[in-house]
Amino acid sequence: MKKFVMAALGGTVAGALLTTQVAGPLLAQEAAKDSSVYEQLDLFGDIFERIRAQYVEPVETEALVEAAINGMLTSLDPHSSYLSAKDFDDMQVQTRGEFGGLGIEVTQEEGFIKVISPMDGTPAAKAGIQAGDFITHVNGESVLGLVLDDAVAMMRGPIGSEIIITVVREGTPEPFDVSIIRDTIKLSAVRGRTVGNTVVLRITTFNDQTTPGMNDALKKGIEELGGIDKLDGVVIDLRNNPGGLLNEAISVSDAFLDKGEIVSTRGRDPASGERYNAQPGDLINGKPIVLLINGGSASASEIVAGALQDHRRAIVVGTKSFGKGSVQTLIPLRGDGAMRLTTARYYTPSGRSIQALGISPDIVVNQPAVEPPVEGADEKGPASAVGDRTEASLRGAISNDSMTDDEKRLYEEELARAEESAKLRDEDYQLAYAVDILKGLTAIAPEATP
Repeated sequence: MKKFVMAALGGTVAGALLTTQVAGPLLAQEAAKDSSVYEQLDLFGDIFERIRAQYVEPVETEALVEAAINGMLTSLDPHSSYLSAKDFDDMQVQTRGEFGGLGIEVTQEEGFIKVISPMDGTPAAKAGIQAGDFITHVNGESVLGLVLDDAVAMMRGPIGSEIIITVVREGTPEPFDVSIIRDTIKLSAVRGRTVGNTVVLRITTFNDQTTPGMNDALKKGIEELGGIDKLDGVVIDLRNNPGGLLNEAISVSDAFLDKGEIVSTRGRDPASGERYNAQPGDLINGKPIVLLINGGSASASEIVAGALQDHRRAIVVGTKSFGKGSVQTLIPLRGDGAMRLTTARYYTPSGRSIQALGISPDIVVNQPAVEPPVEGADEKGPASAVGDRTEASLRGAISNDSMTDDEKRLYEEELARAEESAKLRDEDYQLAYAVDILKGLTAIAPEATP
């Protein structure tokens, strides 16, 4: 016992001596770092004053300070930035679902502005802007070298005014100009429809309207089908959805999960990480889900896709998503402005980060390019006429007397739904594919036991 105590004391003394020897150099290093920081700040002050005194034209002090702050933040990553009081107010309005502009979500890549996605029904979408397009010029002026906020400011303007943007698109050999008329952007966060026995939920953004809008659209669709027993499943369409509020992504995921983790965030400090878990209750009682994504699905969309995919709650169909796996925190500043700072990465329930990788679909389905109609071509030629011939069309065919009137009516309704799905393939091949998957899953599902 005496030997143990002495050994412990010896270790303590040695530790004290080691601390004394090391602490001095460490303190000196910290002092040197502080000195270096103050020197850099002095350098900034010198440059600031030299610009104010000697630049060829007078420069507003406030504009110089904002540019310096924004330059510091935008040098970190494409999603960190400074928001002036006006920009901060505009952003808060946008999360409520109504704002002015073109209707595109953008980021910066290789010095140019890259479109994450056009928003449904907006001037940009109507003008044919696509996810992945690069904007190189605005009204003939290059955006190369501009910080993202300055380039976005160039695209703002009075409602009803025209803007001409120059677009570079993969697969198109030459840049081309697109004329867009600015308008008030009124986002309908969720639109619902029924296709056959499937409810399709088109979610365009994650703002304050998303969860209540989804609940209403789902309820209306189920009622239209005659009850949840008639429901084959749900298609959640997140294509070209650039994301939005984290809490809305969690809420939408939770609506279809009974338990388990939805998403976790991990920042620089391990203690600051957070986990968000699902609460009991599935709005569609375990009915199958197909979730659609593409290269314009980003951020909050990827949180939903990753959560439902990892829990095997949905089949993810389409093409690889954008790959924005970082979390931005809005930090209010003096003067009513704010700082948007990347503070964490988010991880799907299986622990994977999709930053710069994206969500890979379970089934890759490309959207075929729309071929322009050939002028003068007959919609129904001889081949389709032959295809329409059936036993019932033959002269003198024997009638089917084994079906009751109700059975014939049900058969005709099923046929009409199948034909509706077939027409959908020409309108939206990826969506038609998703609906067909749900129909197939229902066809082979075991009969429910009473």
